[in-house]
Amino acid sequence: MLRCLASLFLIAAATAFPAAAQSVRIKDLVEVDGVRSNDLVGYGLVVGLNGTGDGLRNSPFTEEIMTNILERLGVNVTGEQFRPRNVAAVLVTGRLPPFARTGGQVDVTVSAIGDAKSLLGGTLIMTPLNAADGQIYAVAQGTVIAGGAEAEGEAARVVQGVPTSGVIPSGARVEREVPFDFANLSSLRLALREPDFTTAARIEDVINRSLGRRAAVMMDAGTIQVNLQNTGASSPARAVVAIENLAVEPQRRARVVVDQRSGTIVMGADVRISRVAVSQGNLTLRIEEAPLAIQPNPFADGETVVVPRTGAAIEEEPGIGLAEVPSGTSLSEVIAGLNALGVSPRDMIDILKSIKAAGALHADFVVM
Repeated sequence: MLRCLASLFLIAAATAFPAAAQSVRIKDLVEVDGVRSNDLVGYGLVVGLNGTGDGLRNSPFTEEIMTNILERLGVNVTGEQFRPRNVAAVLVTGRLPPFARTGGQVDVTVSAIGDAKSLLGGTLIMTPLNAADGQIYAVAQGTVIAGGAEAEGEAARVVQGVPTSGVIPSGARVEREVPFDFANLSSLRLALREPDFTTAARIEDVINRSLGRRAAVMMDAGTIQVNLQNTGASSPARAVVAIENLAVEPQRRARVVVDQRSGTIVMGADVRISRVAVSQGNLTLRIEEAPLAIQPNPFADGETVVVPRTGAAIEEEPGIGLAEVPSGTSLSEVIAGLNALGVSPRDMIDILKSIKAAGALHADFVVM
């Protein structure tokens, strides 16, 4: 077996990144159970568009909501026919943050659901926003800031970005609070964003060392329970303040993430490869059709005959010869070696897939 690739891997080891983890705050690793946001959604109407709204024949729901709004405002439109092009039906979405109080403001996103061409310059009319329980928690209204632009002439139209979607900063006002008695909790549950037994055990140890008591108990790989009575804090909020800024060195599963569209490869420092041999080359198959027409002699009886003629060839481009990767080599060394040989990112992804299929790549392989 050729050893050229393996030698390149050993040279690249000097520049490989270290496997040591860095300390991370507990607040960046966990979520406090019960402290969460809630999604909101509503159905409303954007007005004031410059002829870029819904076509009411194609979007009858726009006419229906416009009629309902005008009737609530005391305008009788029974039997009237509406054909304006300056209104658009939209879905309004937002997120109610934890501990949001009545009168607070949140951002909302406005998206057209009909055949409107643009929401530029439009104004969202008062729209109630509901949560999953069907209750109204906020009301949205304001000028839509669309994220695109368009220009149109007699025979051409150009669009940049997505003008049918926009945002309203602080466009919704909170009208109802989510009931949550955080101040009277007797214990807290910390939920890891990425469950891991080692990380959970380290968080438990750090909390107990910092508070000097047996306050934290690891329940499983994703949960640490904190007994507030053993923390010595005056309130649950004070206990969270004392815990969330403690530093921990997290442990994560080795993972390789590849994006086939852009050829991007992202890997963790703990990825390892067992002893494996690699050989890679590209085959190009070419088939060309060049039919030949045969005609009869002048003034002779006969018909023109087309004779098929096909040319087929297989070309093999230079690739990586049979090379051996030593056991325990890190993936960063493999990537450095492949880069030194001029392997393209897409070929590199194919090689990594094959190494994973052979059982020599010890990591989660995620393809996007």
